[in-house]
Amino acid sequence: MKVKEVMTSNPGFCHPESNLAELAALMWENACGVIPIVNRSGVVTGMITDRDICIALGTRNVCASELKAGDVALPRYFACGPEDDVRDALSTMATQEVRRLPVTDKEGKLAGILSIDDLILCAGNSAGLTFKDVVTALKAIRGVRTHEPIVVRPTTAVAASTV
Repeated sequence: MKVKEVMTSNPGFCHPESNLAELAALMWENACGVIPIVNRSGVVTGMITDRDICIALGTRNVCASELKAGDVALPRYFACGPEDDVRDALSTMATQEVRRLPVTDKEGKLAGILSIDDLILCAGNSAGLTFKDVVTALKAIRGVRTHEPIVVRPTTAVAASTV
């Protein structure tokens, strides 16, 4: 089964200049936890998660409307193509320890999003993907992290509480 058959088409997206308040609202409206970041040409340049937003706001002494997506999101991401096999996309998720992949065309433009949830829903059907395949990938994603997190120090230190 191809990625395009199970991906979410027409996902919400943002630009590097979008502020975190706008992104939180977009995530709420679309019931999602990740937003692709695209440049003015529609090419994906990164991904920002609800966790990224939470950590950024929890470690900096600024309002959500003052922080931009481009200031918070990591400058790397992993993607798949609409014609890729879902098993290959699942393998990328497991190897790279991510739950969602932007689906991009040959020029890098956003075509959709593939989530682990999409793959759970198609497992056991004609996709050639078993529930065991998905559970094994989830274990890899949630297991002991092999990637070192990139530590970004807050630009403004948060005052320690004096309770």
